[in-house]
Amino acid sequence: MANASGFFTTASVPSLRRRIQPSIAVYRSGFCSPERISKRVFCSSTIEGEKKHASGVSPSESRGPRLASKGCKLVGCGSAVPKLKISNDDLAKIVDTTDEWIAVRTGIRNRRVLSGKDRLTTLAVEAAEKALQMAQVDPDDVDLVLMCSSTPEDLFGSAPQIQKALGCKRNPLAYDITAACSGFILGLVSAACHIRGGGFNNVLVIGADSLSRYVDWTDRGTCILFGDAAGAVLVQACDSEEDGLYGFDLHSDGEGQRHLNASIKENEMDHVLGSNGSVSDFPPRQSSYSCIQMNGKEVFRFAVRCVPQSIESALGKAGMHGSSIDWLLLHQANQRILDAVATRLEVPPERVISNLANYGNTSAASIPLALDEAVRSGKVKAGHTIAAAGFGAGLTWGSAILRWG
Repeated sequence: MANASGFFTTASVPSLRRRIQPSIAVYRSGFCSPERISKRVFCSSTIEGEKKHASGVSPSESRGPRLASKGCKLVGCGSAVPKLKISNDDLAKIVDTTDEWIAVRTGIRNRRVLSGKDRLTTLAVEAAEKALQMAQVDPDDVDLVLMCSSTPEDLFGSAPQIQKALGCKRNPLAYDITAACSGFILGLVSAACHIRGGGFNNVLVIGADSLSRYVDWTDRGTCILFGDAAGAVLVQACDSEEDGLYGFDLHSDGEGQRHLNASIKENEMDHVLGSNGSVSDFPPRQSSYSCIQMNGKEVFRFAVRCVPQSIESALGKAGMHGSSIDWLLLHQANQRILDAVATRLEVPPERVISNLANYGNTSAASIPLALDEAVRSGKVKAGHTIAAAGFGAGLTWGSAILRWG
């Protein structure tokens, strides 16, 4: 039986069990080997045990389980932010707050906000171009574009427009992933699955959000938190021995949606339809999304409880210990959350990547934005191991243990 990541566990395919060494476990993450480096897993879109077709040949014999020996690694990154900088002092002019009040409670000093004719897709394209340049990959060699965003500039998604702007002449697949602040981690895992099971070679994973468009700028509890940005990485196929995504752990809990959401709302119509045989609720009212609604205390409790557990689970699937981590890279939501998670994982402050003070919470962009700055500043070097985790609306959360370069 296929697991969630598209790989078959040995228990569900008896005929393959003897072909996998007993010392190698196939985890739910789709990665093998307690030695942390994934080896080989078998993939096939159709396996039905020993049942024969009318031709007398079983599906597994006719199609053959394909040996997926590819790994994947991160080889390029880039980021982009709007020009307009909004400081805590600027916010103090429109809501009852101060720079000290915000900084003490969140760790944030500034944030960048889209303005005028700025577009989120423009930021996403800029970040993607920088990632391709670092990786020395031509846009025509990109096989897939994943746009991780909850604020696309088109109801049907922005990924195809980014593909077009990059000049990818071969028309590679491009689609959006909506998972709020966990989106980038889901994008990384999706890229790995496309490479391992789909034969893709170069996958652009972009995290970009403009939550400023959905903020109530009169609510000091939320308007102080969010900013706009884009970040991108190029995930590239490699030999399994060079694999740089060691393990992952993903979850969601719809019960927690009430604590963090921006739900759809109906706009009031100026006229009332007649009742002469017409349907009273037709045509539907125009709708839009409400501003972000958040129960900060509950989101904090959720994050400090679930994120450490997720990272420990991903480490276990990778066959690694916390001491193996060079850097802890969390979604940049609140400095108190970063500190609390690091303390529970016993990661010293100097090994925690944080740029929250300069940009605030940029949702799906926060992890690739922080990674890009850390790489370009020389803090993160090739071969370093990073424990990354995203968490947010949905509620969704997930983590990945990866190597840079």
